[in-house]
Amino acid sequence: MFWRIVGRLFRASRGRLAVALIALASGATVTTALVNLHFDAERKLGAEFRALGPNFLVLPQDSAARTSLSDPQASPLMDESVMDRLAKSQGVGYSAPFLYVVASIYRGQDSHQVVVAGTWLDRAPQLSPWWKIAGGPIVDRNDTSRCLIGRSVAKQLGFAPGSQIELRYDDQKGERRVSLIVAGVVDTGGQEDNQVLASLGTVQNLADAKGRVGLIKIRLTGTLEEFSSRILWLSSELRGYDVRPIPQITQAEGQLLPRIQGLIYAMVALILVLTALCVFASMAALAMERRRDVGLMKAIGGKISRIVAIFLTEAGALGLAGALIGYVAGIFLSRWIGWRAFGVAINARLEVLPLVVALMVGVALAGAFPLRLLGRIRPAEILRGE
Repeated sequence: MFWRIVGRLFRASRGRLAVALIALASGATVTTALVNLHFDAERKLGAEFRALGPNFLVLPQDSAARTSLSDPQASPLMDESVMDRLAKSQGVGYSAPFLYVVASIYRGQDSHQVVVAGTWLDRAPQLSPWWKIAGGPIVDRNDTSRCLIGRSVAKQLGFAPGSQIELRYDDQKGERRVSLIVAGVVDTGGQEDNQVLASLGTVQNLADAKGRVGLIKIRLTGTLEEFSSRILWLSSELRGYDVRPIPQITQAEGQLLPRIQGLIYAMVALILVLTALCVFASMAALAMERRRDVGLMKAIGGKISRIVAIFLTEAGALGLAGALIGYVAGIFLSRWIGWRAFGVAINARLEVLPLVVALMVGVALAGAFPLRLLGRIRPAEILRGE
């Protein structure tokens, strides 16, 4: 009998219940999309920030006051073996050693000064994965016959993939030369556009700095608090070296994620409040329509607790239906948001479903508060037609 009455109530009030169902399904849709975005925000933002390049540097201890990305040669050299120690450190993402020298590049009889960066050419592009290389990448870090050349240098000097270049470096020990074939032209929008990138071994031989590097660039992701803890941890792992962030990138990345997550929390709370108000309005109108039904139930001996349980069951079922519909729609909405904001879909998570169901059922029960006022109806007034 209980469930028959609940079913008849649904059929008798289809219009107003449909309005409440639409409000609950809409709230569940947006909530599902935002919660999925919350779970995937760190990974998606990390991918976006990787386009900005490395956010940490490892330098010799006495170079802290003199080293910057704009003047990479200002750092003294350190032993290449630090990369082995860094490889054993857990939690380190992409990293690559760099050795910078200013050499002369020859095009026929003409000579031009250019910054030559020696690095692991199979690893360096992973620090900024949005590199564009016209021609082809170099996947062997020990390739000493080829190099990559920056877009600006290639345009200025007329180099293209397949061109042969000659680099010369002079110091107190004399002049050293190396001939390389251009494997590809690099376009990053950064300092690499003005450099020649060769294997680390090639530049070490050119500068007579065997086994030495100038600095190490690291790409990490996380919040500002996590960055601080990682600096301390890496500093303890790499004693004798200076581990420090690139402030503009780490502060932006570390502060943006908590702000976005806070915005998501606020939006979910606002959506739940608005959904509850919509359900409240529908249920208030429904309560006025059901005064006569409740009066008759009480007149024939129905207990008020039983009557209220019927209406709360109706509201709970409405919340469950809205949550299931909204969860499915929210998966598509979250994928759309992912493609629009990050260029990739946001993954749907099954653990979001019970959370959305609990929230929507709770919102439906809270919005059904006007139905509890039906318990104050006096059967005599209803029977007299008042």
